Amino acid sequence: MASQSLPPLTRSVRDFQEKAKEILPKQVYDYYASGATDEESLRENCAAFSRLVLKWRCLRSVAEIDLRTSVQGTEIRSPICVAPTAMQRMASPDGEVAMARACARAGTIMTLSTWATSSIEEVAAGAGADSLRWFQLYIYKDRDLTRKLVERAEQWGYKAIALTVDAPRLGIRYADARNKFTLPPHLTLANFSSSGAHATGVKGSNQSGLAEYVASLIDRSLCWDDIDWLKSITSLPVIVKGVMSAEDARQALAHGVAGIWVSNHGARQLDTTPATIEVLPEIVRAVDKRVEVYVDGGVRTGTDVLKALALGARAVFVGRPALWGLACDREVGVQQVLRVLNVELEVALALCGCASVQDVPRSIVRPAARLHSSL
Repeated sequence: MASQSLPPLTRSVRDFQEKAKEILPKQVYDYYASGATDEESLRENCAAFSRLVLKWRCLRSVAEIDLRTSVQGTEIRSPICVAPTAMQRMASPDGEVAMARACARAGTIMTLSTWATSSIEEVAAGAGADSLRWFQLYIYKDRDLTRKLVERAEQWGYKAIALTVDAPRLGIRYADARNKFTLPPHLTLANFSSSGAHATGVKGSNQSGLAEYVASLIDRSLCWDDIDWLKSITSLPVIVKGVMSAEDARQALAHGVAGIWVSNHGARQLDTTPATIEVLPEIVRAVDKRVEVYVDGGVRTGTDVLKALALGARAVFVGRPALWGLACDREVGVQQVLRVLNVELEVALALCGCASVQDVPRSIVRPAARLHSSL
């Protein structure tokens, strides 16, 4: 049950972002905050939520609000989970370990990036056995290396593999190119041997070190048959992350995925794509409750979360907001950001007449009256 006696909130997620911008080196903040090319989709991910309005309901008995739900058969205390973001030790010395600890304290999922600066093992040990962790996977040209990543994640208690399918090439990110983005010299991609290109390749660039890394090491030939290969090497549920169309959702179902994650990679890949909240309804309809559907992108408030739940998302993942908390105050900062979102969600649920996140009707969200929409 949600708490009845929380102290008042004083900072929004956007306040945390403003503070993080003051704290972080420019190339690090720009790496986290920027999007692809002209950043139209980056703006749209947030703006699209504002074009939806909530229906206010009254006299609905909301003395107690229950945020609990389940994801892949495991109960979590809130539907607000943390998405994978790379290289978190650029934001805080304890990086991904602090992020995982904060999520464990909040009773929710932390998704570890393949491109983490803390290893699969370090995060598992640091967060504790009771933490709920997923592992986000990129498939490398070196399939044996990829297989070992999956095996390590399973061995160390990660509960799902979230396969990123939207990055056969890295999107054009002008901020990174202008900054000649490289991983700081004291850090490596910790899931790989410290002496190899997989760990140290995001360095020494004439443009974006990450773009060069992806071009040289990530498998561009990835296709639907690789879902079958991945399922053959693990007993963990495979979640496909990066689905933005009903057609691809149906393809994913045909290959037996356990969940579909609606995402445009934080608007960092293909610009001028729709906002994720705009394509969520068509994907939910295509899936027709056969698997769970998750969404990320542009979520900055508890009302954003409620809108996504009403449109059919089982859980909502946040990336940048958690990073801003991490930059501001390490583990405590992440906890504070998650608390902000959860309290905002609790209040929004009550004012919309919903006592539980598992009983949010589609009817409470609609396009603003001044706009036309196909939702």
